[in-house]
Amino acid sequence: MILITGGHGQLGTELRNLLDEKKIEYVSTDADQLDITDKEATNKFIADMKPEIIYHCAAYTAVDKAEDEGKELDEKINVEGTRNVAEAAKAAGSTLIYISTDYVFDGKKKDGMYQVDDATNPLSEYGRTKLLGEKAVQEIMDNYYIIRTSWVFGIYGHNFIYTMQKLAKTHDRLTVVNDQFGRPTWTRTLAEFMTFVIEEKAPFGVYHLSNENSCSWYEFAKEILKDTDVEVAPVTSEEYPQKATRPQYSIMDLSKAKELGFEIPTWQEALASFLELEAK
Repeated sequence: MILITGGHGQLGTELRNLLDEKKIEYVSTDADQLDITDKEATNKFIADMKPEIIYHCAAYTAVDKAEDEGKELDEKINVEGTRNVAEAAKAAGSTLIYISTDYVFDGKKKDGMYQVDDATNPLSEYGRTKLLGEKAVQEIMDNYYIIRTSWVFGIYGHNFIYTMQKLAKTHDRLTVVNDQFGRPTWTRTLAEFMTFVIEEKAPFGVYHLSNENSCSWYEFAKEILKDTDVEVAPVTSEEYPQKATRPQYSIMDLSKAKELGFEIPTWQEALASFLELEAK
């Protein structure tokens, strides 16, 4: 049996659709059915169900709110909630897949891409709590996959692509930061990797998974809006201040995932597939 936490979110919904396609049965929960911040309820739910696999997609992802008004909730969900799920998973003998983020890094690396075992140093509350979630999983469990991803977009939720498309309807010119670099990730690619590590019985541990190639947010926006008349202009991070500090360079090395035989489309290919699906 498979359990999905955060099953109604952007990634959880993508994962459900993929499992439906594969005709794999699962139980999907959201906060209404399973409040992961309630230790007792989480223990009971997982003990009663005894899932072989738990895809832990539930997370607090409001990066800027996590710096102030959402700080307490961010901590409760990403740290305490993850610890509760990991402890219950261990007791039930489940394998846990935990989704983490490039925000665990400070983005100041000067020599190549971030490796899975590079030093972490989050600059934001969101990055800090996701890293504490990673550490909880590693301390508690043996049977786990930690998958760090970045710049996530998908059909089922709020993301950068939808923001750009919405703004393009009311603006002739958009400014987007050109000094933050990373890898966009399609939820479909990420969900496929999440099921792949289980199917292939990949070695447990930490993996990086995004789409191939890298870009700045400005370059990403240019590609998203290339078939419109909207002008996309580059600006610096200083010209576009945000509450949470983003890593300026968070390109993660994907070789560990590729060595398993998992084929990763480029972000340009993933974006084209996404836009095609969106247009249907």
